[in-house]
Amino acid sequence: MARLGWDECDVIVVTGDAYVDHPAFGSAVIARVLIDAGFRTGVIAQPRWDRPDDFRQLGRPRLFFGVTAGNVDSLVNHYSPLLQKRRTDAYSPAGTPGLRPNRATIVYCGRLRESYPGVKLVLGGIEASLRRLPHYDFWDDTVRRSILLDAKADIIAYGMAERTVVEIARRLDPPNRPDSGGAGCLDTLADIPGTVITSPASGPEDALEIPSYEEVKTDKAKFLEAFMAWYRESDQPLGKAIVQRSGERLVVQYPPPLLLSQEELDRVYGLPYQRKPHPKYGAAGIPALATVKFSITSHRGCLGSCTFCSLRAHQGRVIQRRSERSILAEAGQITRMPGFKGHITDIGGPTANMYAATCPQLQAAKPCRKRECLFPERCPTLENDLREQLKVLDAVRRLPGVKKVSIGTGLRYDLLGGDANPKSKIRNPKQGGLEELARNYISGQLRIAPEHVSSLVLGLMRKSNREQYERFMAQFEAVNRRLGRKQYLIPYFISSFPGCTAKDMVELAEFLASARRVHDVPELIRQVQDFTPLPMTLAGAMYYTETDPFSGRKLHVARDVREKKLQRALLQLAEPANYTYALRVLKETGQTKLLGRVEKLKGRRA
Repeated sequence: MARLGWDECDVIVVTGDAYVDHPAFGSAVIARVLIDAGFRTGVIAQPRWDRPDDFRQLGRPRLFFGVTAGNVDSLVNHYSPLLQKRRTDAYSPAGTPGLRPNRATIVYCGRLRESYPGVKLVLGGIEASLRRLPHYDFWDDTVRRSILLDAKADIIAYGMAERTVVEIARRLDPPNRPDSGGAGCLDTLADIPGTVITSPASGPEDALEIPSYEEVKTDKAKFLEAFMAWYRESDQPLGKAIVQRSGERLVVQYPPPLLLSQEELDRVYGLPYQRKPHPKYGAAGIPALATVKFSITSHRGCLGSCTFCSLRAHQGRVIQRRSERSILAEAGQITRMPGFKGHITDIGGPTANMYAATCPQLQAAKPCRKRECLFPERCPTLENDLREQLKVLDAVRRLPGVKKVSIGTGLRYDLLGGDANPKSKIRNPKQGGLEELARNYISGQLRIAPEHVSSLVLGLMRKSNREQYERFMAQFEAVNRRLGRKQYLIPYFISSFPGCTAKDMVELAEFLASARRVHDVPELIRQVQDFTPLPMTLAGAMYYTETDPFSGRKLHVARDVREKKLQRALLQLAEPANYTYALRVLKETGQTKLLGRVEKLKGRRA
């Protein structure tokens, strides 16, 4: 600050992550964006929360503290789906656990209020974004109210929030206030898209009021009613404001934030990131950086509708993509980094092959309200010609110093196959670009996420059907045979999903046991994940209410630890301990039909 000539900070960001100045880390992006907008911004990373000292390192900010738990919800960061304490934290020096508290956003706000009474607190990041309204909390097994109230903060900037946080800073900056004088005032923060505030009176005139916190906490039908009303208004930029009474206050969620233009997105990723951890960490290293150090984010958003995923609530359904020029500029910067050996490990987004996905509705930023882009099948108006993305990948691959470019993030196989949707206007040659991807951009393994094969479970997940998965496996094998390559699919699967029974898991286990050679890779055994009901996701609402929110049908939910372990074990029968456990539980529960199928399956695996 002394070298910069700053006598104070305008904004101070407090984060639960170690500080890494890289565009894959949210606190770095927000800090850089604020500085670019002219606000003197500091960062306090992983403060000790048992005392106020660390929170006072940079003094009192002129405008506000921005508070985030980090890139991951603090409870997801700390606990496995079986609520066992995790042994490492990828966002801490050397992976050291325990450097942030549970419910970090709330704890940090308490210390800041203690240190600086009356200071403005702005919440952001995934933890606050997915807890902005009353939500089912898996870790407390109860419905909690908006985190805004529990943290006693002034406003939440939900979603990616670059434009939102700059607008908050401008409104709190006295020269820019409507009354042009005095300290910042909460009234100036009303009506900002992408924010949540509280009000003692009423919300916007056209707002949609949903059942109160008191109602949704005690009545699962009311909870589902409120959740689905919010869900239908969550699309950018069409959603209405949502209001909900909580005690004597009114929680007001303004409509989703306006999307960034390509020029704005290019500017965000073109800021002068150092792309390395803060020097204070020395040689310890931040494990989360290792996977993204030489990677590039090419786009945001996901037009899928997976019920277990938080992307719809956080990034939205409309794809926002960077220009080729911007991506090439970042790639050029990477080639000059110490330790770069010529391999750019990923160019992608939440789903790598959605870079050019669009349709007339999405181009107008007006996603359809009554239909999904990929469920139950790909919409005939959806265009996803990979030639634009392949053009960008090829341009990066030809840069001096670049020897190889990989697709490291997952692909949607239902967007790759040339015959995935016969009604589509796009006729992509060579399996929709799959052959060129396999030739130049897949490094031995391709990660995909079928999640399951049971038609019942896939329907509840709102994922593509089994036939599309099998067709893609055949295409992938044929393409690699033609290229003379030995490459493998690494699929991800979920156990204990709401509605999923042991019978469904045996069906999946049988499928894997008989799958082609594309699955014959040892790493497959590690790509199984127990379901975690994340706040403000459809699957989280299914888990809590034991109801399919679309049909109203009651669902079986695996809540018991024993059943969860059984479902996971059925996918990993090659491990003797899992096979023994599965047999024992099936015998004890009298599931003789399943028992026989598991024994047969084990023999086939042997």
